Amino acid sequence: MKLIKHNLLQFILVIATISTLGSLYFSEIVKFPPCSLCWYQRLFMYPIMIIPIIGFWKKDKNIPYYILPFTIIGLIISIYHNLLYYGFISESLQPCTVGVSCTEKQLDLFGFLSIPLMSLFAFALITFLTLIHLKLKSLNNKN
Repeated sequence: MKLIKHNLLQFILVIATISTLGSLYFSEIVKFPPCSLCWYQRLFMYPIMIIPIIGFWKKDKNIPYYILPFTIIGLIISIYHNLLYYGFISESLQPCTVGVSCTEKQLDLFGFLSIPLMSLFAFALITFLTLIHLKLKSLNNKN
């Protein structure tokens, strides 16, 4: 438990790096064209990979506060994307009117793991870890 507690920001960095490299792998190597919502999610995931690196280098203790807005907005976009993708929201409400449809099924690992679902897991996990880090930080400041 101490390992996790003391390395939450490093775990966030690893998750964001895997997510960033994964998105680049799918678009640049496998040649899956990203939809509009995937682009927006990338817009919010990529900085999450860079912010901790700069924060560690500068020894900035406020890294979670810089990450949290990106991860919450990315999570909201990801939730919306998954609701579209899995048919909970009508396709007429999708912003993908040009290019690839946000509901196009390009990948289903293990029969259920789609690219939008992987993004949702990444944003949710980073958000959760960031909030845990902030909670532990506030508890340590009280002691």
